[in-house]
Amino acid sequence: MRFGFGGISCQRYPGDPRTDVELYEQGVALAEAAEECGYDSVWVAEHHFSDDAFLPSLLPLCAAFAARTRRITIGTAVVLAPLHEPVRLAEDAAVVDLLSHGRFILGLGQGYIPTEFEAFRVDPATRHLRLEDTVATLRQAWSGDLVVGGDQVVYPGVVVTPQPAQPDGPPIWIGGGTRRSIRRAGRIADGFVATYVADPGVLADQCRFAREGLADAGRSEAGFRFAVSVPTFAWPDEDGWALVRDSVHYMNWKYSDLAVPRDRRGGPRPAPPPTSAGLSQLREQIVLGTPAAVAEHVKRLADAAGGEFEMIARLYWPGMPFDVQRRALEVFAAEVIGRVR
Repeated sequence: MRFGFGGISCQRYPGDPRTDVELYEQGVALAEAAEECGYDSVWVAEHHFSDDAFLPSLLPLCAAFAARTRRITIGTAVVLAPLHEPVRLAEDAAVVDLLSHGRFILGLGQGYIPTEFEAFRVDPATRHLRLEDTVATLRQAWSGDLVVGGDQVVYPGVVVTPQPAQPDGPPIWIGGGTRRSIRRAGRIADGFVATYVADPGVLADQCRFAREGLADAGRSEAGFRFAVSVPTFAWPDEDGWALVRDSVHYMNWKYSDLAVPRDRRGGPRPAPPPTSAGLSQLREQIVLGTPAAVAEHVKRLADAAGGEFEMIARLYWPGMPFDVQRRALEVFAAEVIGRVR
């Protein structure tokens, strides 16, 4: 079992006095701290045109992580594949893999926000086809053979150089939540990432769908990775929820807000005040509690997933003071990872 720290997004929470420069400096510092504390991986996430400056460009930040670390795996959870030109993505990912000496995982997703597809002139109805085309193109590019593309994007037989550090290129993981998208991960990817799944029963179902995809393609489960990227917060006493509550509410609202077309000039808007019932529901959707309680929850998730499992603890919280954020990273490493292992 492996443990990751995620999902660094460098968002500017409403009222946060930190500049974008400071937020990015601290994002890199957290990647360094994750390595120092013994995490196996560190992860970033992508969105575009958000008023809180949600990280839009993943691979430059991954390159910065690569330059400042030596051991930890660096991953994307996820690159929104339909919004990227596949050969250029193959080139950029190869360079990150070289800079990291082969410590890169390229996680892909198909996206869901209408304004992102409109701005990048991509028909959202083709997003699943473009995702599959991207995977095919990446495989071609990293094989050293001619790249001809797929059904959606065709190339005149080009060669991608330099080649990645890892033979055959970085592992490709696919994130998704529907049965169709999860089975796709089993058919064509090297791993599946469940997103925002704290319920072991739901995770078990999703991993079963990925195994169905493996079987559909006649593929062995050997070497295939199962992962969950889930909001997480472990704290030594009962104050944990009070420390993370506002950030949990903001992030839950922001993912819905991003799908609403509106004028986003002028900086981030605060989320509407939560209801008590809404907060209770949110609390059930994250892995939260004392280190002992969180460790037991993580064990249940690992048992539910089975196979080669990676727990990506989404311990990065917009608006959280850096000293508290750093302490939460340390607590999880020392008191949760230690207990589980």
